[in-house]
Amino acid sequence: MGPLNGLKIIEVKGLGPGPYAGMLLADLGADVIVIERSGAPGIAPPAERDVFSRGKRRLSLDLKSSNGIQVLKLLAQQADALIEGFRPGVMERLGVGPDALHDLNPKLVYGRMTGWGQTGPLSQRAGHDINYIALTGALHAIGERDTPLPPLNLVGDFAGGSLFLVTGVLAALWEARVSGQGQVVDAAISDGSAHLMSLFYTLSELGMWTTIRQRNMLDGGAPFYRVYATQDERFVAVGALEPAFFAQLLEGTGLPSDFAHHQHNPSKWPELKAAFETVFKTRTRDEWVAVFEQTDACVTPVLDLHEALNHAHNAARDTYVTVDGVDQPAPAPRFSRTACAAPTSPASLGDLRHTLSAWGVSESALSAFESEREP
Repeated sequence: MGPLNGLKIIEVKGLGPGPYAGMLLADLGADVIVIERSGAPGIAPPAERDVFSRGKRRLSLDLKSSNGIQVLKLLAQQADALIEGFRPGVMERLGVGPDALHDLNPKLVYGRMTGWGQTGPLSQRAGHDINYIALTGALHAIGERDTPLPPLNLVGDFAGGSLFLVTGVLAALWEARVSGQGQVVDAAISDGSAHLMSLFYTLSELGMWTTIRQRNMLDGGAPFYRVYATQDERFVAVGALEPAFFAQLLEGTGLPSDFAHHQHNPSKWPELKAAFETVFKTRTRDEWVAVFEQTDACVTPVLDLHEALNHAHNAARDTYVTVDGVDQPAPAPRFSRTACAAPTSPASLGDLRHTLSAWGVSESALSAFESEREP
């Protein structure tokens, strides 16, 4: 089930962004087999409650042994794509870099995700999400007036990394249908994070964006696009960008209608923000939700990850599912003909022969491997 049904993807397991990319592909119907690197430091096998491992096959291989490398090569001959997230050169030193695997399977798409990319002066340096978004302008643009704040690891690892890797792999798979040749996808988290900032380069060119935090329309500077505390020390999110929506916001809060004349006058924003801060403190979060839920004022409750499970809209769309007692987001997006299957729990480590056979490795190749296998 799912639009990627029939695709075979190898995921050489690394840290979060790689497994998340593999989960996205598995959610969409691809047959993803995760190579757990036995004995690898810092790479723990997925627990039963690991959402990123849902719907995948699993094998434990020692990629520093000839047996482990041979198994990976057997799988690569049957695969459409392989994804990995190690520093440049690691897979080559193991003997399973792109050149080696393309000799075995010319159509293989080889997806590589790193923080800094395969080339450049930082390509061999360590880093994490916060470092990658720091060099792209993204971190500087997010946070309080005096201090940038990391937006979890959503912008770098998952948006700039996982999503661009999946996009690149699917694009390369499409091209391989025509050319008959695979290629390397170099997905750098820093590149993807920079790409996500495209809108703000446009706004800057138009004179609509300053590098001073909380002085802009979308960074908490505008009174009509920010979060306000409520009487019960919870929060509501306000996104009344358009004049018609801002008018409904004013009506619902009971603030003067002539505030609308100053919506896009930054010199008046401090005054308007102070007024909204005061009025939102007069009711609880849920009382404000009741005021605005039938309007287009773009006011919503700020829910924590547990509250989000039970919101009526999320429940109606089955945005979240429970798999063997573990709450988690459902696959997205949705498809009219090739619906994605319901997620399943992470698989147990698979039997080697059965897994290879299920992936199309021939009986003769299996027998040859077993006869040559080192004890």
